[in-house]
Order: sequence, then structure tokens, then C-alpha cells
Amino acid sequence: MENFENIKRPSKSDQQLATKSYQTIHSVMERITTSNIEIEIEESNEKIVLPKMAVELLGQILKSMSEGIPISIVPIATEVTTQKAAEIIGCSRPHLVKLLETGEIEFVKVGKHRRINIDDIYKYKVKMKEVQKQRIIDIMNFDEEIGLYDT
Repeated sequence: MENFENIKRPSKSDQQLATKSYQTIHSVMERITTSNIEIEIEESNEKIVLPKMAVELLGQILKSMSEGIPISIVPIATEVTTQKAAEIIGCSRPHLVKLLETGEIEFVKVGKHRRINIDDIYKYKVKMKEVQKQRIIDIMNFDEEIGLYDT
């Protein structure tokens, strides 16, 4: 699995090429009704058949690249180590272990090692962002109540 520190932003030339490619894929995909898509590789004259879902994913990747957004693809069912999970969430490994042991995030043990489903990590991360957002709103409301915004 790609290390999150090694992910690079697309160059300007990559962004331009991705923009053109995305526009082509997007317009073609609107007209395709089959579940498999045959693509010819011009340089080798080879043809490959791809599932429509894979081509749609390629379109999403190209769209993000065209906007200069770095991409990382991780299979949803992937299990990661506690260290990798801590990196994704942005906390220390000992803090993550506490979250696991208190039941905040589900995990399985493989021998002595804990493994966490990456989908559970992202669900927790989204949940924490919502909690943070609500706390900020609560602080702002409290500040208004006590008159900190009055002039």
C-alpha cells in the first residue's frame, strides 16, 4: 500500500492531459450501455476489455488529477496495522490503541497484532470531523451568548 507521505500532486502537464482524457471518457461513458468496454491501445494494437465500473473509476481519477488533487487507491476491505491507521487518522499509535480497546473503532487480532479495516478508520475519521464541527459551533454560540461578538 502506498505510503501517504509519498503521494505527489499531478504536474501541470499531467493535469492538462488528465483534463482532455477525462472529457473524452466522460462523453463516451454517457453513450455506453454495455457492462464491459473494449479499449484499444494504439501503440501495440492490443485490445483489452474492462468492466464499465473500472472505466468510470478511471474517469474519477482523471477528474481529480485534472484539478491537481493527489490520488491514492485503497481497496475498501483492506486491513491495516495500528501504525498505518494512526497515520490515516492523524494521531499517535498509543492513542489509536486506546480507541481500539475502548471499542471506538472495531478491530481483529491476528496473533498478537491488531488489524483494522480501513473502512472503519475512515468512518471514525468522518465521525470525528462532525464532532469537531459541532464543538466549534457550540463555542461560537457560547461566545455570542456571553457577548464576545458585540461591539
